Amino acid sequence: MPTPEKHALLSASSAERWLNCTPSARLAEDMPDKSTQYTEAGRLAHAIAELKLRKQYLEAMGPRKFTTALNKLKADPHFEPEMLSATDEYMDFINETFLAFPARPYITAEQQVDFSEYVPEGFGTADCIMIGGGVLHIVDYKNGAGKPVEAERNPQMMLYALGAASRYCLMYDIRTVRMTIVQPHAGGVKTWETSYAELLDWGANTVRPQAEKAYRGEGEQVPGSWCQFCKLKGNCRARGQHLALEAFGQKPAPTYSDEEIGGILRRAQGLAAWVKDLEEYALSQVLAGRTVPGWKAVAGRSVRKFDDMEKAFADIKAAGYEEALLYERRPLTLAAIEKVLGKKAFQDAAGAHVVTPPGAPTLVPDTDRRPALNAAEEAFKNQQ
Repeated sequence: MPTPEKHALLSASSAERWLNCTPSARLAEDMPDKSTQYTEAGRLAHAIAELKLRKQYLEAMGPRKFTTALNKLKADPHFEPEMLSATDEYMDFINETFLAFPARPYITAEQQVDFSEYVPEGFGTADCIMIGGGVLHIVDYKNGAGKPVEAERNPQMMLYALGAASRYCLMYDIRTVRMTIVQPHAGGVKTWETSYAELLDWGANTVRPQAEKAYRGEGEQVPGSWCQFCKLKGNCRARGQHLALEAFGQKPAPTYSDEEIGGILRRAQGLAAWVKDLEEYALSQVLAGRTVPGWKAVAGRSVRKFDDMEKAFADIKAAGYEEALLYERRPLTLAAIEKVLGKKAFQDAAGAHVVTPPGAPTLVPDTDRRPALNAAEEAFKNQQ
């Protein structure tokens, strides 16, 4: 698996944010990146996709070498079997696109591209680049299952395209630029196309002036959908005001004080439940045939299932497969075992092995009856 790259201040992945809210990059530059199960799963899925692409097009890789490399990735604690089928969808698109070129195109994987001509110190890594027949095609794999990522005028993809064009324009004739998002868990495959001339115009007249302001940390904070992955989002005054929290202070600084944060949290305790209630009410209205402007009801993500599991298993066994293949042996949870044995029998047999570790720190109002954690004590525990 490739070593995680150093991120540029004005990265392609955060372009939507710094193009709209130019001071955000400098305001958040000293805040640490937070790794989550989703980012780690995405990193792993990208590594699997890269391995498959390299085997197919870029490296002489026999079955044994490929299987060994894949098994190392599958040993990662964030591995999920569905990553294999999702990256197969990515490869299906790559293969179809590759074969659709009039002649064998140039293809590469995980290529670092430099777009510093438009963005100070700007660089990034494109998942897949194909060039041929006057077409530059950038393909990006997205592992997320939440919000579908659109390909049309996607600034991350357009910056990758600018960087790729800068790298390859002297070697290849580029007239058309295509950008594709492959997101198997949300939205599938989406492609957008523009001319090379329009891409260059966007880079020179839209990106460059905003990027220069962002690099200097200039401009106004502008909240919007791009706040979702901003490291400053929990302490951004402009976002708080945008969410109708103007009453909690004026604008002397870009962040809130601890005293202001305490007041906001006290006033906002019921906000999350209220929003959830509003969502449930709006859904009921839409399902009843009424119109809630700006909203609609759609089918949620569907999961395959057997219409009759017993009959399905019977047919599988009739086809000659062993019954043992259809079941997994897993230990019951502590609570489930206690329920099966009964509390007294459970205590007699296994009570000596039961421990109750402390729960994770949780923020609650100071009216809560539980004792407050000692900050120094917690810091000492974390160092052990």
